[in-house]
Amino acid sequence: MPRGTPMTTFDPREASFEAKFAHDADALFRLHARRDKLVGIWAAGKLGLSGEAAADYAAQIVVTDVAAAGDAAVTARLVADLAPHGIDAAAVHAALAEALANAAQQLTDAA
Repeated sequence: MPRGTPMTTFDPREASFEAKFAHDADALFRLHARRDKLVGIWAAGKLGLSGEAAADYAAQIVVTDVAAAGDAAVTARLVADLAPHGIDAAAVHAALAEALANAAQQLTDAA
């Protein structure tokens, strides 16, 4: 706010809405990152990866979501990686839904 500008009654309310928006955006980011990690670990198991290789694959799934900005990129990556192992798009969508529910529960439990 420029100096000398009088504060109106809407300024604190606007700041409150902006803070809530920022909080909600952060919470959604954390939820999706946790979901992506969980589904990445699931997919790594289907690919026969374990240990550090599984953790690295899960991290790549998280990066896919952040870099490509969206669920479609994660889904496409998982389908492409898992199709040769007999896992179809429906199974990937189900795994994503389950991982989202688990991520939400984990974040709620941690709060």
